[in-house]
Amino acid sequence: AAILRYSRLADEQILNRLRYVCEQEEVSYTDDGLQAIIFTAEGDMRNALNNLQATVSGFEHVSTTNVFKVCDQPHPKKVRSIIDRCLKGNTPEAVKAVTELWNTGYSCSDIIGTLFKVAKSYEMPEALKLEYLREIGFAHMKIADGVGTLLQLLGLAARLCQKVEVAGVME
Repeated sequence: AAILRYSRLADEQILNRLRYVCEQEEVSYTDDGLQAIIFTAEGDMRNALNNLQATVSGFEHVSTTNVFKVCDQPHPKKVRSIIDRCLKGNTPEAVKAVTELWNTGYSCSDIIGTLFKVAKSYEMPEALKLEYLREIGFAHMKIADGVGTLLQLLGLAARLCQKVEVAGVME
């Protein structure tokens, strides 16, 4: 039996298909809602269509908020705010933001996965981005090994803040 591997689709390809399906099925949507589906699908058309269907079934309207509720992933804006605070070297505020996100009930795996995706596309100096992705990757490995605790995430936030202090990038 041959194993077929499909490469990740471009966001534009998925967006075009989602718009086509929404028009054909007369689905109410916002452009931000479709972008949220693209974010959660990670280049997989099946995931995109499944997330679209689940959102429409649950809410009858595709918006950013509805998509992230259905897909049970932290909103990238909340995760982005954590990175914003880390980039300012503001450890207490970064820790507070991580704790607030944790208290909403997301799993460690969901938070770290979204953190990685957001950091990967975040505008920052390339060397610092690589350091951030490295730290997030190490934390992700620990979480995958069963150490999925709030303390793991808080330690990560502190280390990310420290990276900025060492790099001298603080504003």
